[in-house]
Amino acid sequence: MSGEHEEARQAAAEHVVKLEEELEASGVPVLDQDGLAEARAILHKWIDEVVATVVSPGLGRVTLIHPGGRQSSIVSPDLPFLMSKPVGPKA
Repeated sequence: MSGEHEEARQAAAEHVVKLEEELEASGVPVLDQDGLAEARAILHKWIDEVVATVVSPGLGRVTLIHPGGRQSSIVSPDLPFLMSKPVGPKA
């Protein structure tokens, strides 16, 4: 990873931790390759268990429906648009 990308990655993680500290909640950044690989594996397993999704581009959110109806939301400026189908008449 280039130095510029590494600095941006660390700055983003530190920004999130600082915001959470303002809310008196703590965050734990994972930046090392082994920890990141473990986090990705957990996320992939969690995603694979999803039984439905609700994509809300206007809200910048994707809601995941888990077994039993439990819900989780992912807030993102990009993900809802990546998951949306094009609007308009089909060719």
